[in-house]
Amino acid sequence: MEKQTFGNKIAALRREKGMTQLELAEKMGVTDKAVSKWERDLSFPDVGALPRLAGLFGVSVDDLMQGRTQEAENTAGKKIQKLFPLIFKAVALAMGVATATLSFLNRIDPNSAAGMLGIGLACLAITQFPEKDG
Repeated sequence: MEKQTFGNKIAALRREKGMTQLELAEKMGVTDKAVSKWERDLSFPDVGALPRLAGLFGVSVDDLMQGRTQEAENTAGKKIQKLFPLIFKAVALAMGVATATLSFLNRIDPNSAAGMLGIGLACLAITQFPEKDG
């Protein structure tokens, strides 16, 4: 999948609005060569011009600036998914350590200790389920 750069984004939004490079240039107060350079990622519009550019396309500056691809978002999602088992294991360990420490200090009743250990075991059990792809 082609990476959506800032230039690709501008070109796509310009075409979506049915504008030529010259028309966009006139509205932005620059030359059509400047717009061409933006679209080819050879240069970047002045930061102060970004709100106006976004307004012309009817998008927010944030939307205009995002050059992420679906592939990049999927990669980020997979990285986050890999964190879940680690988080659950950390919670399980924390529950076990907390229960042991509080028991040693006589600061926890048996029912609360059992509940905390149950939460820890549930977290460990969750990590045993295989990951599903896509």
